[in-house]
Amino acid sequence: MRILPAQPEDVAKLLAFREEAAAWLSRLGTDQWQRPYPADKLLETIKAGTVFMVVDVDVTAATITLTPDAEDGLWTERELTEPSLFINKLTVARTHAGQNVGGRLLDWAGGRAYRAGAKWLRLDAWTTNEDLQAYYLNRGFEHVRTVLEGGAVNGGPRVSGWLAQRLTRPTIHDFTDETPAPAPLS
Repeated sequence: MRILPAQPEDVAKLLAFREEAAAWLSRLGTDQWQRPYPADKLLETIKAGTVFMVVDVDVTAATITLTPDAEDGLWTERELTEPSLFINKLTVARTHAGQNVGGRLLDWAGGRAYRAGAKWLRLDAWTTNEDLQAYYLNRGFEHVRTVLEGGAVNGGPRVSGWLAQRLTRPTIHDFTDETPAPAPLS
């Protein structure tokens, strides 16, 4: 499997990929990702070079966004001074479930963050999705806290405020990495 940067022409494919994940999550009983993701926002992150895809032959097996930008209102000022990269939208195709693609992708992200000079690989997860939280804990992340207030809509409840982090380190992930070298964090 290869990992490569997403391109603008991948927007429709990645939106469909997210819809597949949302349907699967709904069948599991969670409301995570039930609102459609805006295509223009996805295109913006692709153009910024922060969206990556795992491709197995010609099939998209997984995707992840890895960015130096934290979502507003989640991390403290002190935490934001620590060099970190943030994971968003980690998704694995159902066709590749159970093959540790997500775990390997987390390792790839941790290694990339390490090479960029980050101390931490951080994420925020859905506050009501305990299975997802357990998934990250089982992959070496430590729960920092859960932020329940200050959501994007009128400062209401936050739906993705379960915060976790793990130290970055060199890793083995077994992907053929076709991404450019990460930009160093300043």
